[in-house]
Amino acid sequence: MSKDHPGQLTLTSDVFSYPVRVYYQDTDTGGVVYHATYLNFMERARYEWLREMGFPVNSLIQEHKIIFMVRSLSIEYFKPAVLDDQLHVTVQVTEVGRSRITLFQQVLRDHVMLVSAVIHAVCVSVNNLRPVRLPAPLRQKIEK
Repeated sequence: MSKDHPGQLTLTSDVFSYPVRVYYQDTDTGGVVYHATYLNFMERARYEWLREMGFPVNSLIQEHKIIFMVRSLSIEYFKPAVLDDQLHVTVQVTEVGRSRITLFQQVLRDHVMLVSAVIHAVCVSVNNLRPVRLPAPLRQKIEK
């Protein structure tokens, strides 16, 4: 358990990587990726990370009656991605609370970091959008 946040577990987990190709729709007229598009790339990577662990978003909604909502994020841009780049978007769990997950994400091109972000996501009930505990099976997968 983390000393700074009672009830939270600090993790050093494996890094999940999701490939993304930059399409014209992701860029401005100069072929440079829009700053907000990186958030879409990261969202897709989080969905695929959950799917890879056996928890596709539809099953979280239908079976577990939960969704994840971004509570806050901090993002830094280092270098631009451009049209037709092949990127890798990573997901790494850094902390798990009762209803919150902290993730570190990066967008890489040829192992060079273009963007990094810390995402705080909260597990909420689909019925009232109030925080609820992470489902035990998902927590067990994350903590492995």
